[in-house]
Amino acid sequence: MATIGLDSLYYSKITENASGEETYATPVKLAKAIEAEVSVELNEAILYADDGTDTVIKEFKSGSITLGVNDIGTDAAKDLTGASVDRNGVLVSTGEDTPVPVAIGFRAKTANGKYRYFWIYRVLFGIPGTSLKTKGDSVEFQTPSIEGTISRRNKLDGQDRHPWKAEVTEGETGVTAGTLTNWFQSVYEPNYTAAAGGNG
Repeated sequence: MATIGLDSLYYSKITENASGEETYATPVKLAKAIEAEVSVELNEAILYADDGTDTVIKEFKSGSITLGVNDIGTDAAKDLTGASVDRNGVLVSTGEDTPVPVAIGFRAKTANGKYRYFWIYRVLFGIPGTSLKTKGDSVEFQTPSIEGTISRRNKLDGQDRHPWKAEVTEGETGVTAGTLTNWFQSVYEPNYTAAAGGNG
């Protein structure tokens, strides 16, 4: 289903235990969303046998996400890029800044009026891009963008796999209202347990 809108852009700070497993903080609104572009790179291997293709394997390697937003506030910039805020409230970026990964959540409106919801589990952002331009005969909005690298998370899900994205569309079979209502209250955790009385 084609999408015609984008809103509800959130991020969640990640803390890691000694083995690198992620714990997600309560999501915080990042900014008003203008654009989100996600691209994925795959590891691909092809085994040839008897003069033809025998086996093809494609698996997630990494990805990138570019967010266009109306503004990146001081708190979000600090959390996403590792910059610091001095005693005068000035955001200071240094060559020694070390960004930490965060989870990113948002939703996109589809052509039928329902929403598709997303969580990207582990994103490491770089320095936000800035585009400035003098005012001419007509008004042109200049808005910031920030680009991050997506990787799979270290924490295993219920199938002993490392998820990198969760995605659900409103109105699809099996999607509960509670899942959508709580989507931005906490980072979604995959649930593979069978429902009571179900076949699983």
